[in-house]
Amino acid sequence: AFGHRNYRLFFAGQAVSLVGTWMQQVAQAWLVLEISDGDPFWLGVVAAAQFVPVLILGLFAGLLADTLPKRQTLMAVQAVMMVLAVILTVLSFSGVVEIWMVVVLALALGCANAFDMPVRQSFAIEMVGPKDVGNAVALNSAMFNGARVAGPAIAGLTIGAFGVTTAFAINAVSFLAVIVGLAMMR
Repeated sequence: AFGHRNYRLFFAGQAVSLVGTWMQQVAQAWLVLEISDGDPFWLGVVAAAQFVPVLILGLFAGLLADTLPKRQTLMAVQAVMMVLAVILTVLSFSGVVEIWMVVVLALALGCANAFDMPVRQSFAIEMVGPKDVGNAVALNSAMFNGARVAGPAIAGLTIGAFGVTTAFAINAVSFLAVIVGLAMMR
């Protein structure tokens, strides 16, 4: 799969962005505990807000993934997720963030993820063709799992040194890697 220029661009951008995404997961949970006075109920509410839309909208998003232009759709969805991360960064930085705001942002992120996942999965064959799609899927899985380990570790160090706002800001900036990678594709 790495023999294909478009896949290399996609892989590099996604690797950076996914680390940022996992950083935000940890920082968001930390923020929820801070602003809810340690109430674990709100952790569950935020998690549900973020993942229930994927369950509900996943089927419809999969149908759309087959009909929409994948690269442009991914760029749009990544841009939306970047804006959501910027909003969370600003709210956290300004000190006005409230639990309901985090829930709303998590819900919006869940809706964006519902469309991002099937489009991203089906985009692999367009980048590498049927011969290398198995390799691309394996590399995507390895990248995701690597980011799932690195992101929280980096988040912990970042939160400890600079606070949750910096982790949110890093995630927001990380979306530029995937957007630029997608824009550079032929």
